[in-house]
Amino acid sequence: MTKLFSNMTTQKKLGFLALVLGFFAIFAGSPYDNSKITINAKDLALMAQKDADNISVQQLADWIIKDNFDFRIIDTRSSKEYAVYHIPMAQNIPLSELLDQNFYPTDKLILYSDNSEKATQGWLLLKAKKFQNVYILKNGLNEWKDKILFPKMPTKPNPDQLTEFNKIKEVSKFFGGTPQTGKTGEQSQPQVKQLPKLKMPAALPEGAPRKRRKEGC
Repeated sequence: MTKLFSNMTTQKKLGFLALVLGFFAIFAGSPYDNSKITINAKDLALMAQKDADNISVQQLADWIIKDNFDFRIIDTRSSKEYAVYHIPMAQNIPLSELLDQNFYPTDKLILYSDNSEKATQGWLLLKAKKFQNVYILKNGLNEWKDKILFPKMPTKPNPDQLTEFNKIKEVSKFFGGTPQTGKTGEQSQPQVKQLPKLKMPAALPEGAPRKRRKEGC
């Protein structure tokens, strides 16, 4: 079942979880601290089809680099996983504690986990609680590692691919990553993928001012 879920597209995951959570909301109540939630499975399925509530890792990286913090990054994994590595400025709120938080209705929340599974569940729970500005980091921390920390240069890249790789290489270095050029010395082999030590604060201090978002999502 887990393997089947992992192979689903984001839209299918959201639709499936909407139905499951809808069932529990009606017949069993919420499994999270008995908090009451109301889920409209039809509305959530329509939102899932639009795929509009996904943020790419490249987009998030760009916002962090530009110091555009009009949002909160929420790491829904365990505290142990969070301590090993997390996206800079992310706040650790495990899925089971998500509904206990005093989020403001206007908060822009970007949820992530290793892939998209826990973040998708968190998205559904917060949407059911009428939070409007909730987003999922597409493919989660796994894609952050692949595309931001350890981007791989294509074999025999054409000029456009080389230009694009040189751009993402600078982004990777900003976050302490190791771009994979496939060359170490005179031998052709990938570099060691070692997670960087965080030099940025784990999260914005509580009550710290955040920039207002002018347009877009």
